[in-house]
Amino acid sequence: MEIGSYIILTDQQLVSLISDGDSSAFEVLFNRYKDAIYKFYVQRCGGGSNEDIEDLMQETFVKVFLNIDKYNPAYTFGQWIYTIARNTLIDWSRKRHDELSIDSLRGASDVMQSASTEILPDERIINSQRRTELERHLSQMDERYRKLIELRFFKEYSYEEIAEALSLPLGTVKTQIHRARERICKLITTEF
Repeated sequence: MEIGSYIILTDQQLVSLISDGDSSAFEVLFNRYKDAIYKFYVQRCGGGSNEDIEDLMQETFVKVFLNIDKYNPAYTFGQWIYTIARNTLIDWSRKRHDELSIDSLRGASDVMQSASTEILPDERIINSQRRTELERHLSQMDERYRKLIELRFFKEYSYEEIAEALSLPLGTVKTQIHRARERICKLITTEF
């Protein structure tokens, strides 16, 4: 399918294609929402640096990719991705003990409700396929970046915990995680 054909598809149609392993559909969905999510982070971060906002963006879209099969079409895709963005921001602010109050984050998506966490048998198969696809992308990365992705996203280590586990300075860990996220996002959105 030509990229122009994807542009006319609805979010739900794109999600369906992504679930079937179509990385071009993810790229279109990413492009459709990246500006809005970026503005959301700029508005909510109050003094966050561009690097922080880029990190939040990358983390959000990695989470979207990893959890796309948990999307509940009873809600708009925009609501779902904003919920992920909001939760990512809350986690970020908690980890940094930022002065940003959780109450100030309300209003963007308070009407959101979480999709059911019960995993159906067909979801297990899809999750297994998604995991296989992610492992394929990770296998194309340098070992150090694979390790960082594993620690940050799968084991959910903080930056400080990663620095301690790998005996690296905190600044180096932040820089390398940023680069690892950029690479995994490129691999996810680039057709091979």
